[in-house]
Amino acid sequence: MKKTRAETDISHRRISRRAALLGGAQLLFIGGLAARMRFLQVEQADQFRLLAEENRINMRLIPPSRGEVFDRNGVRLAQNAPSYRIVIVREDAGDTDAVLDRLARIMPLEPEDIARTKEELKRSPSFLPITVAEDVRWEDISRVSVNAPALPGVTPEVGLSRVYPQGSDFAHVLGYVGPVSDYDLEKIEDPEPVLRIPRFQIGKVGVETKLETILRGKAGAKRVEVNAAGRVMRELDRREGIPGSDIQLTIDAKLQGYVQARLDQESASAVILDCDSGDVLACASAPTFDPNLFVRGISVKDYGTLTNNKYRPLASKTVQGLYPPGSTFKMVTAMAALEAGLIGPDDTVYCPGHLEVSGRRFHCWKRGGHGWVDLQTSLKRSCDVYYYDLAIKVGIEKVSEMAKRFGLGVKHDVPMSAVAQGLAPNMEWKRQTYGQSWRVGDTVNVSIGQGFMLTSPMQLAVMTARLATGRSVEPRLIKSIDGVEQPERGGESLGMNENNLRKMRRAMDVTVNDRRGTAYGSRIIEDEMRMAGKTGTSQVRNITAAERRAGVIRNEDLPWERRDHALFVNFAPIAKPKYAVAVVVEHGGGGSKAAAPIARDITLQALYGGQPPLEAYPSKDRERIEELQERLRGVQPQASFVGRDQA
Repeated sequence: MKKTRAETDISHRRISRRAALLGGAQLLFIGGLAARMRFLQVEQADQFRLLAEENRINMRLIPPSRGEVFDRNGVRLAQNAPSYRIVIVREDAGDTDAVLDRLARIMPLEPEDIARTKEELKRSPSFLPITVAEDVRWEDISRVSVNAPALPGVTPEVGLSRVYPQGSDFAHVLGYVGPVSDYDLEKIEDPEPVLRIPRFQIGKVGVETKLETILRGKAGAKRVEVNAAGRVMRELDRREGIPGSDIQLTIDAKLQGYVQARLDQESASAVILDCDSGDVLACASAPTFDPNLFVRGISVKDYGTLTNNKYRPLASKTVQGLYPPGSTFKMVTAMAALEAGLIGPDDTVYCPGHLEVSGRRFHCWKRGGHGWVDLQTSLKRSCDVYYYDLAIKVGIEKVSEMAKRFGLGVKHDVPMSAVAQGLAPNMEWKRQTYGQSWRVGDTVNVSIGQGFMLTSPMQLAVMTARLATGRSVEPRLIKSIDGVEQPERGGESLGMNENNLRKMRRAMDVTVNDRRGTAYGSRIIEDEMRMAGKTGTSQVRNITAAERRAGVIRNEDLPWERRDHALFVNFAPIAKPKYAVAVVVEHGGGGSKAAAPIARDITLQALYGGQPPLEAYPSKDRERIEELQERLRGVQPQASFVGRDQA
């Protein structure tokens, strides 16, 4: 049936409407597509470019160069040496087990190295380079480079490793570095990314750890282009890190070397302070160890040798070791009485060889007693009863307070590991610690540096420097950081009566230089360099009444660990004190025999700036000293003097 005109117009309008709708839909689709393409190509271009580049560009951290350490004269004590190593990146390697197997066929690898690498690959981010082998020979580096296509993700690198050129002389001061451990990371609240690089070295003990953030520096970064096999094709850009700061210690390397050699294999320690500045010029513990053994991880055998040694070579005895100060504490007891106005220098006490206190007999070291003694004689002959009597008059509170004014029982700010506070006890301390009341007998024991009293060799050196100067001298170990001088620590006046201090110095003078003084055998002959000092012997065991009746067993006849500690403190020259010295010989017996000769020798070494003339020693000792000097010349290492500007 033929359509009418009206029907035809309606049909045409329907077709046009459909075409318009279809065309509009097409235009809308094309417009949306264009908008999306513009969004992706223009607005999101950087993001997609980055995603594309991540397939061929890697970001890698550049470990910073660790700051070096020098002595006060520019002698290098800790430095960085180039070290070839092989690293592997998990995200570039693919099948790491297969790659490591191929690497082991190309160069020698220990099974434990492969096992360690696999473990570190599992727990570390895929982009971090894992050290497979360190201190690699150049021949092995060449083999790895030639076989690079078969070793995706494996790269030879040149890194820096810590070296201690002075060896064992500075082991207890500097400490050492070692690879970052999980324990190290747990101690840090927000570890820097560079610390997560396996085998990255950080300070473990000593100055290396106490000044870690200053020495470490800040990591840099580099972008490298790699091919499909993960081989580095080129370096695109690099942002250098900030190297760590160089540190200069106050210690004199030559003097430190001499002191370490003089202590030899004794279980002993010695500290030398500059009385004017507080500078620590030598700080030695014996026996010592080679810190280079720890840098890449010490062997079980070597570590066992150190830990099983009864002389404790790993302990920094100068600041960690705590000992009863024995008779070296008598100056503190006397100063407490003098400052309180309870005695005069001419007041005397009778010593019959003991003192009865609360039904208990406290003995003097001299069984028959010293008779009537005044302040000077009591120190010169080290009479115990005189100080028992003083302490009872003064009381423990004033004695404890005076000890702290002289730097005992105080934790000094020295950047070394496990610096001990020591103990200057009082009534409140005993009540809090033991829940017991203080007794008069406790005061008597403390008066001669026994009982609860504990000090370190560093504290004894500080005490001696304060006695010599009348100032609150503090030990300074860091001389400068990146060339910036650190404040000296000579201290302000202690506020004590100068006449009382002069009396103590005079008493210490005759202790060494009077024929009846306990340290007369270790005096210095040269008048301008004479020293003043005090011997000390601290007991580590109780002597029973039965043993006293039968005769006290000599130290030489006891097992080593039950012998008395030997101590000596001194300052020199007497006229104008420059150096304060403290020496402790563990279980060495008497201070006059074991500690005083060592202190005299290292004091002379400091005064003369090198080997002193034989004329400075008593004539009876010169032959023995000459032999000793000859032996020490063979033992003492020669310091390598390289200034920072020559490094």
